[in-house]
Amino acid sequence: MRGALIKIMMVMAAIMLLPADSFSAGAVKIMHVQSIYSDSKGAGLRHPEGVTCNEEALVIVADSENGRLLRYTYKDQSVKQDSEIKVPELSYPIVVRLNSKGDVFALDSRSRRIARLSNEGKFIGYLEPSGLPSPESFVPRSFDIDRNDNIYILDIFSRRVLVLNPEGTFQKLIPFPGSYGFFSDVSVDFKDNVLLLDGVNARIFTAAKNATVFSPLTESLKQFIRFPTSMATDNRGRIYLTDRNGSRIIAVGQDGSYLGQLSERGWKEGLLNYPSQICINDQGDFFIADTDNNRVQIFTILK
Repeated sequence: MRGALIKIMMVMAAIMLLPADSFSAGAVKIMHVQSIYSDSKGAGLRHPEGVTCNEEALVIVADSENGRLLRYTYKDQSVKQDSEIKVPELSYPIVVRLNSKGDVFALDSRSRRIARLSNEGKFIGYLEPSGLPSPESFVPRSFDIDRNDNIYILDIFSRRVLVLNPEGTFQKLIPFPGSYGFFSDVSVDFKDNVLLLDGVNARIFTAAKNATVFSPLTESLKQFIRFPTSMATDNRGRIYLTDRNGSRIIAVGQDGSYLGQLSERGWKEGLLNYPSQICINDQGDFFIADTDNNRVQIFTILK
């Protein structure tokens, strides 16, 4: 009896040591494919906080503590490092986005300014909105770019989301809702709904394409997530949140329903430690800046 019990315990321990290859949350399942740890010269990532992707297989990583951006291509489950982008105007990038032309926009944590770079990595200038109503100053916490290259800035200074056209001209603003904790991210889904993430209260607000106010999409998700810091949507409208403090991902339906947890804390492949930005392309490739594990993890959505 004692020998059988020992064998059972050994089998359970072996199972726990296996890598976390896939995670399921109801109708959503993701599988870990591979991870990015370094550039083409073998220099490791240091505290990467940002990652973005597009439909042309381009992936940009904000290698934050190294003060640079790294360009990769990801095709047929193969990663190839393209080039390094390192400019003095961008000392600590934390959020990065691409427009349809392949131009790179990156939020610098130290200057609190959004830098714009060409597809080749040349610094074009800082994003300075024209026609901005009073107060003219703004402090971005995060931003997003929709499929038509309109820019949405989460302005924590004046408690609003600014909407700019592709040239950076002010179009409209959507004020923050009346009651909230701290907004950590803004995102735009495939229907052009604007999503606003309250990290403190773990709650999502939404504004339809032509709306001028935010409405609650979810109740508090505190029972599932500790401090969500980034979100992205897939081509079905499902919302994925990275939990900075809880080191996990959760999925939420486009109706605000909780779909489940997709990862958890750890250092093995597929597990997370203090994750930051998340990006999903139309092929279901899923990129996460796994910050304290000093890597970017790549998953694929299975269903």
